[in-house]
Amino acid sequence: MIGELYEQSLAGLACPQAERADGRPHPLPVQRWLHGAPGDSSLLDRCTGPTLDVGAGPGRLTVALAERGVPALAIDVTPYAVQLARSSGALALQRDVFGYLPGTGRWATVLLADDNIGIGGEPAALLCRARALLATDGQVLAEVGPPGTVSWRQPVRLRTSAGPGAWFPWAWIGADQVDRLGDAAGLCVTEIWTDSGRWFAALRGAPAARPTLGGQP
Repeated sequence: MIGELYEQSLAGLACPQAERADGRPHPLPVQRWLHGAPGDSSLLDRCTGPTLDVGAGPGRLTVALAERGVPALAIDVTPYAVQLARSSGALALQRDVFGYLPGTGRWATVLLADDNIGIGGEPAALLCRARALLATDGQVLAEVGPPGTVSWRQPVRLRTSAGPGAWFPWAWIGADQVDRLGDAAGLCVTEIWTDSGRWFAALRGAPAARPTLGGQP
């Protein structure tokens, strides 16, 4: 679990940075998670049908979808984040994406915004799980890094001047890595786009191979 420092940051009680195992720091974009950011609309525009918002945090995207009339469920492992999402009017559950979830096999969209494709440190495994959650014609919408981003997978922790929190696994991938990871999960990329400096990818179930006749394609 991401830990107490994350909850404190959501409550405005701390301003931690994310620190990788190699020592590199990254700012934690808490205000974006709480209030939204440029680029959100292009992601929301592509959410069709019942949407599962994975790692939803305080639920801004789930709330925005509900306001558009799109059924949406937020899930997050952090109790305070789920509380904030519910207080904003989101339908939210405290759940791990790899655990039991309602609607498995029936979601039209699985949303991995805010770099949540890195959850668990294994993007290929997460995409496999997302595919299992989707309806036959469903899609995964994921936020990724720009093309040319150096992909990495390592432990991350939050740190303030008072000290660090616990380590948790995370990963980061660029837009040009999504095809390979999607293939491993039985998904194919249908769109890559950028908006307001952010990059996104849409993936759907890979089409079944066409039957062959007499061993010929």
